[in-house]
Amino acid sequence: MSGPSRRAVLAGLPAALALRALPAAADTPAPPRLPETPLVVDLAARGRRTGTAGGTVRTLIAKARDVRYLSTYGYTRLVGYDSDLTLRPDLLDKIAVEGGRFTFTLRQGHRWSDGEPFTTEDFRYYWEDVANDKELNPGGPPDFFLVDGKPPQVEILDPLTVRYVWEKPNPRFLPALAAPRDPLIYRPSHYLKPFHPRYAGREAVEAAAKAQKLRGWTALHYKCDDNFELNNPDCPTLQGWRPRTRAPATRFVFARNPHYHRVDSAGTQLPYLDTIVMDVASAGLLVAKTNAGEADLMFRGLTMADIPSLKEGEAAQGYRTNLWPVARGSEIALYPNLTTLDPGWRALNRDVRYRHALSLAIDRRTLNNTLLFGLGTEGNDTIVPESPLYAPELRTLNAGYDPEGASRLLDAAGLTGRDASGIRLMPDGRAIEVVVESDGEAALVLDGLLLIAEFWREVGIRLTVKPQERTNLRRRSVAGMTVMVAAQGLDLAVPTAIMPPTELSPAMPDHYSWPRWSMHAESHGKGGEACDMPEVHRLLDLDRQWRATDDPVVQAAIWREMLMNHARNTWVIGTVAGALQPVVTAGALANLPERALYAYDPNALIGVQRLDEVFWDRASERRAGRS
Repeated sequence: MSGPSRRAVLAGLPAALALRALPAAADTPAPPRLPETPLVVDLAARGRRTGTAGGTVRTLIAKARDVRYLSTYGYTRLVGYDSDLTLRPDLLDKIAVEGGRFTFTLRQGHRWSDGEPFTTEDFRYYWEDVANDKELNPGGPPDFFLVDGKPPQVEILDPLTVRYVWEKPNPRFLPALAAPRDPLIYRPSHYLKPFHPRYAGREAVEAAAKAQKLRGWTALHYKCDDNFELNNPDCPTLQGWRPRTRAPATRFVFARNPHYHRVDSAGTQLPYLDTIVMDVASAGLLVAKTNAGEADLMFRGLTMADIPSLKEGEAAQGYRTNLWPVARGSEIALYPNLTTLDPGWRALNRDVRYRHALSLAIDRRTLNNTLLFGLGTEGNDTIVPESPLYAPELRTLNAGYDPEGASRLLDAAGLTGRDASGIRLMPDGRAIEVVVESDGEAALVLDGLLLIAEFWREVGIRLTVKPQERTNLRRRSVAGMTVMVAAQGLDLAVPTAIMPPTELSPAMPDHYSWPRWSMHAESHGKGGEACDMPEVHRLLDLDRQWRATDDPVVQAAIWREMLMNHARNTWVIGTVAGALQPVVTAGALANLPERALYAYDPNALIGVQRLDEVFWDRASERRAGRS
């Protein structure tokens, strides 16, 4: 690289720094490896170190399909959260927002992993040929594209500038682009056009699908369009690592993207790691294999209960077991179904005295000591203190241990009759035997329910556990067949005001406390049933108000009212939060913090901590006396 082209690639970096992107193969002329304005990351400002490129990291997965989680915790987005949960441009060079007008500017010279230019044609292809193609996508564009049911006007201004225009603000748009699951509102158009009838002709693409024994051209396009599942090595990507293995396999290899857009302040192109290897192992062996040193980085598949075993292997294998607090509303939450079809249970679940009584009857201290080694936080299903929206009463209101108070509330609700075994009777004469349905794979939830059954028995309520497969559980919930569901609590538990509060209202699909109201909201009135409780209807109104404004002060006020609405009404009965997630790293693997919040949404598991900045500190390893 010489003269002006070198100066262009180094734009934005200190003049004295030399670019250290990996060289192209000697026998193949290659385009520039970096955009003219790469994203320069300031590692020192975040307490990280500048690293050296190279090396392989091994990790373990319980099933082959879990390779897709690399697209979550690899966390490369058009716009994404940093470790402080501030939204910033990532793949995009610039973003300009004026009301309902969003203008995106791409990085000049940015390329896909195969070296082809990344331009606004890739956005146009997605919008016109994927999102709005009735064969590929009968449901139309994702919901976050709709404001009052209307899609945006999409303007391709030039090869580097695309604009989305709505008549009103769309505050959901940018947070959706930063989500743990990338909505991928762009596609590698140069790669996918040969599989689309608009460009290759219907006869040709149908013949190609038939040759691969697929049902039609749409199945062929789905198979090739693979930036999420990561099973197609031919599909170009903008992520840090590109898949090199085609399923089925038991070992999956991902190689660094030679055209990745991030560099450190010394000019070294990221990611530092050359290769990520994922080995498939039985879920029951993940801890043992980690303990035996067969992984350099592990977190998914490990739980708090595994910490003692993992700690035992540290000295022998030279790894570290970092403990990251889990940002979740509650590790075990109980969801009384307010829309259950059984009229007796529906009336009972809707009685706030009954819900408060069930909450007050739970000895959360015992749950904490038994399940979380006494390290958890007891109380409601709500947000965590690290959120700027947090208030202590959100956790404590109606969430103390008071079995006598619980009994008084049950008496006040008219549940004074009892059968011969001391179980209270419903107004229709049936014993109050609460069948709590749960995902059969959630071991901590099932263990906790055994203890909660003892607590509730003391106030005259019988609890029966019904574990089952998750898909069947959701089906029964939406059909109105569940009375109560036990699951993990609030997923978005470290929100900022600009993140949608959808999870707090029936606007969230399949919410276990009001699944039929959720169905009604999701189908725009075509299914389920309309919400008929004023306090819950207020949550829907607040969610609509949040969607109608881009003022973060107003959004924060909406969040706080919705959270307090939950605390006062106990729509979901929380128990204990604050589990610790083991994040195991090899001793010489540098730049992952010892402690950070762990959550799927919005943290993308470890994603906001930037896996592309992790490197092998071989000098440190040698100083420690290991080869």
